[in-house]
Formats: sequence, C-alpha cells, structure tokens
Amino acid sequence: ELPDNLKALLRPIAMMVPDLALIAEIMLGSEGFQNGKVLGKKLITLYSLMQQQMSKQDHYDYGMRAIKAVLVVAGSVKRVDPEMSEEVILLRAVRDMSLPKLVGPDVPLFNALCGDLFPGCEMPTVDYGDLLGAIKDSLTEDNLQHNANIILKVIQTYEAKACRHGNMLVGKTMTGKTTAWKTLQKAHLSLKKAKKAGWEKVTTYIVNPKAFSLGELFGEYNLVTREWTDGTLSSCMREACADEKPDLKWILMDGPVDTLWIESMNTVLDDNK
Repeated sequence: ELPDNLKALLRPIAMMVPDLALIAEIMLGSEGFQNGKVLGKKLITLYSLMQQQMSKQDHYDYGMRAIKAVLVVAGSVKRVDPEMSEEVILLRAVRDMSLPKLVGPDVPLFNALCGDLFPGCEMPTVDYGDLLGAIKDSLTEDNLQHNANIILKVIQTYEAKACRHGNMLVGKTMTGKTTAWKTLQKAHLSLKKAKKAGWEKVTTYIVNPKAFSLGELFGEYNLVTREWTDGTLSSCMREACADEKPDLKWILMDGPVDTLWIESMNTVLDDNK
C-alpha cells in the first residue's frame, strides 16, 4: 500500500487478466485448426495444472510466451501432416516443447495430466532411424556408452533446435550438457557425409560470456573517436552471417547465466525478433 502523498502523484489504472483460452483458440484457428475452442481450453487447463502441481524450478515457464511457442509448433506440424488428428498434433507439440525441460520427478505427473486431458490419444512413433544411428556412432567414436538418457537428450536437443532458434542446456557440472550438443553436431556431420537429404554440417562459435566485460562481449561505441567497436559476440554473428555456405551456425554461450549479459539477449532470443 502506497502512502497518500505518493498516491497523489500517480494515476491509478486497471489491468485485466487476459483470457488465455480465447487467445489460444484464435491462434489455433489462424493455424488452421477446426476444433480450436476445445483444444485451446485443454491447453490452458493443462498449463494451469502443471503450474499448480509440478515442482518449482527457475526454468519452468507457464506464461503466454510458452503457450504461444506450443501453438506455433502445432501449426507447423499440421501444415506438414494435415491428415493427423488435431488432438494428437497439439499433444505432440506440448510434449516436444515441455518434456525436454522437465526434471525427472515431474515427468510421470506430466504424462498423467496429458493422459487425463487427452484420453485415447496415442502418440505416433517418430522414426529417428538415420539420426539415431549417427548418434550411436558418434558416442562410440568418443568412447562413450550408448546410455538411453544421453541419447534421449541429444534427440530432444535436436527437436528443440527444430522448433526454436534459441535454446538453453541447463544442468550441473558433468551432467552431459556439452556431450549432448557435441554428439548432435557430429551426427549432423556424419549424415552430411553420407549424403542424407536435409542434413548440413554444423559450425560452432563458442563464447564464455563471463570472461568479458559487457563492452568486450557485445561491442561498444567510443565517445572519443565516435567509432563502433565490435565485441566478441557481435564479431561471431557478423562472421556467421557473412558465410554464405548452407552450414548450420551455432553460437554457444558456454558459462553461467546471469542478468548482466542475458538481459541484453532478450530481443535476439525472443520469438518476435
């Protein structure tokens, strides 16, 4: 509660809570879904139950941004396979966008919630034949075991990259974060060498953001010389954009996340960039 003398200097305004179900319905309709009203309510109900019942993690997001990402992915799946059931499409999008970021104990609860809200929906089996073989070959080459968990994380990283242009691999030290992306990179290369359609070599640019000041990382304008000097990250971006080869370019910010540098990346990572 603000004191009266401060209240007198401010203008009160009223803000309404947005109707997420209506927003989801309209977005589903724009993506070509016929049953958008029912599916929109199911999606919002699912996210509401997840927020109430799942553990509290810093990286969990149940807001409109996360919901919109699911709807966009659902739309892309529908355009690829318009004959697939709309409920199955939405369930697949929810699972693809949610499962990779869930901690272990929350996975059974998530599956139970999906089963309650989408009864009778059976997920079609996705064939990762070429990719799965390349992942196993990459692990063998690095003298690593074919552990089911690391293979799953590599596939989830691949799916996340296909859906979003910005992704985070979060975890403690020695939990397989670097192994996951390096294995996926090698899988891309081996499939490219095998002349498999749709696969390209991956070029990586690795930056430790905590090793630089903000000016050294992003670049800065010199008030004395009136010249702009690129930082490490902006130089990597210029180099990646100047390369006209069809190779994929991954810029890896390898280090702890804090607000000093990640806040400046918001507009780059946002879906509305």
